Amino acid sequence: MQDLKGFLDEKVEQYNQPAFIPNDPISIPHLFQKKEDIEIAGFFAAMLAWGQRKTIISKCLELMKLMDNAPHDFMVNHQYSDLKPFLEFKHLTFNDIDTLYFIHFFSWFYKKHHSLEEAFLIKSNYSNEAMEGMLIRFHELFFSLAEAPSRTKKHIATPARKSACKRMNMYLRWMVRSDEKGVDFGIWNKIQPSQLICPCDLHVDRVARKLGLITRKQTDWQTAVELTERLREFDPQDPVKYDFALFGLGIEEKF
Repeated sequence: MQDLKGFLDEKVEQYNQPAFIPNDPISIPHLFQKKEDIEIAGFFAAMLAWGQRKTIISKCLELMKLMDNAPHDFMVNHQYSDLKPFLEFKHLTFNDIDTLYFIHFFSWFYKKHHSLEEAFLIKSNYSNEAMEGMLIRFHELFFSLAEAPSRTKKHIATPARKSACKRMNMYLRWMVRSDEKGVDFGIWNKIQPSQLICPCDLHVDRVARKLGLITRKQTDWQTAVELTERLREFDPQDPVKYDFALFGLGIEEKF
């Protein structure tokens, strides 16, 4: 285990670097300085993060341009007529209905709250809250508005459907983790890095299984929890930093 920890620590150091940013969807929220802009741009980038990374980044840039590259201002100040260009936006199965509902939710939410972190902490004793409960309640809140389309629910995962929630966990890593490398933002401070669950995407899943960090046959919420519990043995306070190592090994080194 010590050998494995040393190996993974080296890979974290190798891949948790500013050079990681330009070719990853995290480059989208890095375009902004304002906290709310980072939250909104990051959320869209994470939720659209399936398919080729180059295409994901291109579609997210297109979406930000439709918001005049000021997503928070757009959410709280847009007029109904400003929504028309979004009727043409599509990324794989994410279409105009989904885009417009995301905008509708953010418009409603940011007129009442200052940070999207608050959406994960509704009815929560967050200091010792398990991430599973936070994600379930966030999903419930996100789709609590009367206009919520049923089809859009598939684009935001929840542990209530046994999903591994890889994109949600990736988004939370971006917002919560903080270190001197500057890849993750660390702009939220109520949810702690120790509470995060490792994003269990295809590359991470494959490498983690080869390293014996996952024994569960299927890939679901419990798999992500199992992986994170193993990673906590290496660093209880910041287990998901190893996402950099596992992802880098998978996508860059084809480990």
